[in-house]
Parts: sequence; structure tokens; C-alpha cells
Amino acid sequence: MYALKAGKTGVNLEQLFIAPTWAWEFADGQAIGISPLIAYQRFKATGLQSFAGFSSNSEALSNNGTDDAWGYGIQIGWQGKITDTLRAGLSWRTILEMEEFSKYEGLFAEQGGFDIPQMLNAGIAWSGIENHWLLLDVQHIRYSEINSIGNPMLPNLMQAQLGDDQGAGFGWDDMTIVKLGWQWQQSNEQTWRAGVSYGEQPIPDEEVLFNILAPGVQEWHFTGGFTHRFSDALEVSGMAFYSPRNTVRGENPLGPGQQIELSMTQVGASLSVGYQF
Repeated sequence: MYALKAGKTGVNLEQLFIAPTWAWEFADGQAIGISPLIAYQRFKATGLQSFAGFSSNSEALSNNGTDDAWGYGIQIGWQGKITDTLRAGLSWRTILEMEEFSKYEGLFAEQGGFDIPQMLNAGIAWSGIENHWLLLDVQHIRYSEINSIGNPMLPNLMQAQLGDDQGAGFGWDDMTIVKLGWQWQQSNEQTWRAGVSYGEQPIPDEEVLFNILAPGVQEWHFTGGFTHRFSDALEVSGMAFYSPRNTVRGENPLGPGQQIELSMTQVGASLSVGYQF
């Protein structure tokens, strides 16, 4: 939470994706798939009253509780065998067209619009070393196509009100993430995994003010995990990740001479149990 002379300031965004999938192996080692996507998201903002003078609807700007929205899109992909030890895959996800957050139509551009950006993925997997897989994946996310995310704060804040079609957004750039992974099948019962990813964070220095609400400044992620199979039916998987501290600094565009610093460190872990009937 952050203080902007309006009490405690913060946002909460939750997203759920439902993806029933159809796949067709049209040739030996070659398959395509398609997933109609159903998305659900929830959003809440508090402490943004300081921006009331910039809003097209100050009653739908902040402190209105949780709003939710449904949306839809589609994802298609291909996976194929290139050689005995090399596989590749491609996928593309359309923009997910979401309902507007009506309780926050005075905050997000396009009267509360918050569509989910399109995404492209390409990857290869190599198994040239016995019991080992090496994987390389490149992911590209088109944040700039979504006005509420990609619109810059200035000059938009001076030319349109918050909530208008060209209202100020978070100013995020498109992002490309490169991921490298390794898997070792130590035995029939034990599998080990490790990975690293890098993507230049999407927030320009001049967009730090609005991004106090969404400080997505992480660039490096390091991950390790395992799966242990106790029987044909029962297995346990675990993972942990660490993203080292990253910082973005810039001048407050509404307070010349004042510097704003955004920093974040991430640590996470999960454990799951699988049982096959």
C-alpha cells in the first residue's frame, strides 16, 4: 500500500482463465490445437481521490469496492517434431475482450476498459542428452494495444480525462521475455527442473507516478522444482522462485524536481499433489 495524501492507496487485480482445448494430430509428430478462452477478473482501488480533478467521473474513480468483469478470446497453437531430438511449438492468443469495470469507469481509459493483451509464444525443446531436456521459449506481450495499460500518462492527462478513450494509462511498453529451462529425469520416480527468464521491465522512467499502483518492474526470475512419483497413481510436485530486487526511478511529472522510485523483490513457492484414478 502507498500514501498519496488520500489515506491508504492501493489496487488489487485478480484474473481467472478457463481454456477448454481441442487438439488434432494431423501427421506423425505434428499437432495443432485451439482453445476458446473465457476470462474473469476482479479489481479494487482505494485512495485515488487525489486524481478526482482529472477524472471524467470522480464517483467511479476510487473506493467503490470490488468490481468484476467477464471476457473472451481464443488461442491457437502448433507443436511438432523437427528431428528425433528436437521439438518446436508456436502459439498466439488474441486480445481478450473484457467487460468494462463500471465502478471504475472514471479511472481506466475507455470508460473502465481493461482488456487483456494479445500474446505470442515460440519455443524449442532439445533432448540430445539422455534423460535431459533443454527448453528455450520466447514470449511477446502487446501491452501497447490496450489503452488503459499502454496509454502514457502525459500528455494524455492534460488532453483527456481519466476514463475517456484516450485517458491516461500506465504507459507500459510491449514486453519480450526469454526463458531457458532444464529438466532431468533422474529415475522413473524422480524429475528435477530449473529455469531462468529475463524480460526488460515495461515501465519507462517518465511513467513512474501512475505505476505506484502497478510496479511491475521485475526482470529476472529464477525457478527450481521437482516431481516425485510414489506410485502409478500418486505424485507430488513442488517449485520455488526468486526474482531479485529491481528499481525504476523517474521524476514526478506533476511535481517537477520530485523523484519517485519503484522497487520490488519477489519470492514464491508451491506444492501440489496429483492422484490419477
